[in-house]
Amino acid sequence: MNLKENNRENIEMMITNIKEKLQVVNGGAMRPESFDTDNYEDLVDIYEMIMNKKSFSVSEIDAIVSELGKLRKK
Repeated sequence: MNLKENNRENIEMMITNIKEKLQVVNGGAMRPESFDTDNYEDLVDIYEMIMNKKSFSVSEIDAIVSELGKLRKK
């Protein structure tokens, strides 16, 4: 995947990988279709940060989920 391309396929892949990496229990709250392509660059930044880190504290996960929530469609 080329993350430089702003498309639905990349958003779906990133959200799926984020949910797996963070071991999100309620995956329904983080559906790829809830994210708009307008916030693509921010989503890529969060995705790359998550994928480059080995583990997360509970407070880090809370902060990440909160930031992702801000990127969701209104």
